[in-house]
Amino acid sequence: MDLSFSSLFDFSVLEWIIAGALLLFFLIQALFYFLLYKKPYTYEAKREKKDIPDADLPPVSVIIASKNESENLAKYLPSILGQDYPDFEVIVVNSGSTDETDMVLKALQQTHANLYHTYVPQEAEQTNERKLSLTLGIKAAKNDILLFTEAYCKPSSAQWIREFANEFAEGKDVVLGFCKLTIGKKVAMRRFILYDNLIHGLKYLSMAIAHRPFMGIGRNMAYKKALFFNEKGFSSILNVDGGEDDLFINRIANGKNTGVVVSPESMTESDVVENFFTWRALKSRYLYTKQFYQGARSFIFGWETFSKYLFYLTLVASLVIGVLAKNYILPALGILLFLIRFWFQALIINRNSRLFASGKFYLSLIFLDIFQPFNNLRFRKYANKRNAPRRKA
Repeated sequence: MDLSFSSLFDFSVLEWIIAGALLLFFLIQALFYFLLYKKPYTYEAKREKKDIPDADLPPVSVIIASKNESENLAKYLPSILGQDYPDFEVIVVNSGSTDETDMVLKALQQTHANLYHTYVPQEAEQTNERKLSLTLGIKAAKNDILLFTEAYCKPSSAQWIREFANEFAEGKDVVLGFCKLTIGKKVAMRRFILYDNLIHGLKYLSMAIAHRPFMGIGRNMAYKKALFFNEKGFSSILNVDGGEDDLFINRIANGKNTGVVVSPESMTESDVVENFFTWRALKSRYLYTKQFYQGARSFIFGWETFSKYLFYLTLVASLVIGVLAKNYILPALGILLFLIRFWFQALIINRNSRLFASGKFYLSLIFLDIFQPFNNLRFRKYANKRNAPRRKA
């Protein structure tokens, strides 16, 4: 009985092709995880704490566009107004609200001299209503540094503004941050939503850390006012419903002018996701505007998804063909590579998840990993269908 080393790898041409493809897609996956997905938590671990004197910190204008968000403003705006920062103002643009927004803002102004508010008339064009709201807020801002969030978000700490300002003090013109989701345990698909939000954040933050930024989120980002006017405001994306954050950052951010903050103190958090439908609405906005991104940077993760599914496909092929051909080295190789990939995937995802307070993922990671791109495709079809009448108009 020949048990030599060469006899163990007496593969057919098909088996060699499957083994080679399996190894190739495994290596591509490893590159994505170790060169990109790993970046946020390693970036934070290596970050040197900045102790910039208050006198050297730039003044900041926080801008919030709000429509019928009186309850959220009353709940979250005090945590923004109470930030530990020497020089900042908060501008809330009341975008045609019909609730008690105006009363809430006037009441808060009585105790906070740095709160200002303006409004968009109810009869304003609804298609670009949010762009108009943000434009009014930006024009009203007296400071060059503009920090954006939403009425349904709150800072994770009193150092939120300071964390962003430190990056601007270091010479950045655009700074991107992360928004955590606080989701009730009874919300359907809670774990999946947390995972999806985490992966979404890892993608745009990892690329920004790698000096290849391609988007940001309006729940936590900042840029200089001069960039807004140099870009002629939102004129380049007026024909797109949405995109005031991700598309605009796609236009103005580059490897030299963009910084990232991923410290726990720099994050915002939101409990806006109360059910499946609010999550779908939140997620679909970015999936719709993604098709209008410029450059190839945003599409690099398409290769990660493509190689992932091909890895799983060749894994199954190695198991089936190896068993049928009674060549057990091939399925053993497939199982070994799968276990190695699962190990470094779980390690990197959970270390990031610990930083971004997104929960723990172990065996469920296999299902989440496979299903998440399918769900993105489903949501994107929903978003395109929803926006079709507006595009025709």
